Amino acid sequence: MSPVKEHKEEARDITVGFCVLVTSDSVIEGKREDRVTPLARELIAGEGHRVVKVGVVPNKVEVIREWVAEALDECDIVLVTGGSGVSRKDVSVEAVTPLCTKELPGFGELFRWLSYRDIGSAAMLSRAYACVAGRGAVFVTPGSPEAVKLALQELILPEAKHLVYQVKYK
Repeated sequence: MSPVKEHKEEARDITVGFCVLVTSDSVIEGKREDRVTPLARELIAGEGHRVVKVGVVPNKVEVIREWVAEALDECDIVLVTGGSGVSRKDVSVEAVTPLCTKELPGFGELFRWLSYRDIGSAAMLSRAYACVAGRGAVFVTPGSPEAVKLALQELILPEAKHLVYQVKYK
């Protein structure tokens, strides 16, 4: 049996605790409905995991960083949605990187590759990002429901137990 299969087998009984953070000035101002949180809850619970904490914060480095740092004390995986683009207000990656101990560049690479199928060359403008932060993991995705669904279904949820096993128990 391959090491990956062994690890996944050893991790099969893990229930992963997720924290979900939406970074959006427009949701806070009431200009847009938060469609990400209900979707993330549904997808995460559908795989037998728990959503421990959710939040919506403005696109401010200090606010995002503080929320994520506190969430890492409560959750195995922190999902930050929004703020991963190239505009001036997109600061989620800058907010979380000081908390990281190991980067997971494959997440961003695969996310952009998968996104390319749906949105074409605009996928290269995404700064989707992931890292290990202490004994947890942080994922930063674009804030659209489609992007969150892609990230969760195709990448994060299939490896969540394996990732948590590696970070917490190995």
